[in-house]
Amino acid sequence: MASLSVGVACVLLVLCMVVPSLAAVYTVGDTSGWTTGIDYSTWTQGKTFKVGDTLVFKYPTFHTVDEVSSSDYSTCTVGNAIRSDNSGSTTVTLKAAGTHYFICGVVGHCGNGMKLAVKVVSSSSTTATTTTTTNSDF
Repeated sequence: MASLSVGVACVLLVLCMVVPSLAAVYTVGDTSGWTTGIDYSTWTQGKTFKVGDTLVFKYPTFHTVDEVSSSDYSTCTVGNAIRSDNSGSTTVTLKAAGTHYFICGVVGHCGNGMKLAVKVVSSSSTTATTTTTTNSDF
């Protein structure tokens, strides 16, 4: 009986080590990064974002990464960010399923394409539809 307990403990330990490594890390915009002139809705196509995945925004510090509401995303309204960062390298771990919205908070940049909407599915889901680009923890 003791060997069974040890075996179960070993399996659980291995699972705890493997499951976090299943999370994906996405560099937003790939080599172009977070900047104007990129179609981030095209960038998200074919990607399935899951809870636990990470978004990495790389950009010059005159830009920002602002997590915003759906309506602020749609209208490119700046100044109402849920979270904001301008460090030049923002990492966002996607902690909850649902659509996450990101814009650049510099006036005019969102209208020039610096906006991302990402539909995040639970890590147990097998399919997802991505709408545009994301964020969860700055």
